[in-house]
Amino acid sequence: MHRLLNLLPAALRRTDADRAEGLREDLTQAIAASHSGGGMEKEDRDRLLGALDLGERRVDEIMTHRSQIEMIDADQPPDTLISGVLASAHSRLPVFRAQEENILGVIHAKELLREVDRLRRSGEGLEALDIVKVAMKPYFIPDSTTLDEQMRAFLKRRTHFAIVVDEYGAIMGVITLEDILEEIVGEITDEFDVVARDAGLSRDETGAWLVDGSMTIRDLNRAMDWALPDTEANTIAGLVIHEAQMIPVEGQSFAFHGFRFQVVTRRENRLAKLRIRPV
Repeated sequence: MHRLLNLLPAALRRTDADRAEGLREDLTQAIAASHSGGGMEKEDRDRLLGALDLGERRVDEIMTHRSQIEMIDADQPPDTLISGVLASAHSRLPVFRAQEENILGVIHAKELLREVDRLRRSGEGLEALDIVKVAMKPYFIPDSTTLDEQMRAFLKRRTHFAIVVDEYGAIMGVITLEDILEEIVGEITDEFDVVARDAGLSRDETGAWLVDGSMTIRDLNRAMDWALPDTEANTIAGLVIHEAQMIPVEGQSFAFHGFRFQVVTRRENRLAKLRIRPV
């Protein structure tokens, strides 16, 4: 801690224009030095660096990509709608009609159950269920929003769920308050997602690591204490494609940044599973 305090005076002497950035860099260096010197645990270092990085990172870096979003079709029969919501591991799901780009709202499982209970008590029956009327108004945000800005917006609006769109209004993915908090404290797991998260990183019989292609480089770095670059890509699959300058086929391998990457599973143009080992 004394290393952090010793660096503050130098940062405060800078001009207003670069003071904040200079302070951030000084703190980052001091935190890294404290960890490498044995004065700070890895978990504490990750939390501090995660908090410092919120203003530098954008929502599109950590969002759930649209290909992985669970959605509810508003035109499905009421019993199918209810079963779909209850079967999901998520409490909030986007509701669309006709096509997935046409998102009409976000349904919360608790609100849906309340409406089902109301219909039952009133005698109207499930046939009267209108999921769009129960759903919350969708909250759209641009992909250029920083994590710090979005966390403040979530707290101000008292909501936890936003839909990320690009400059043309096309849906890119979704982000939650939990996603941002995980950048600070690490993975937040419960009884619904422990298995899914553990499946993203495992070790095979050769000692190499099997990694889901959709796993972010930052998450892998934090889990393994590696330093793979994340300036050109957000996910491990994206890093391999960027470095290879192609979409590899199954079995192909590449060596860069001190590691060997091998494509284990490819689904269409997506690298689903990779094997990684230090060179």
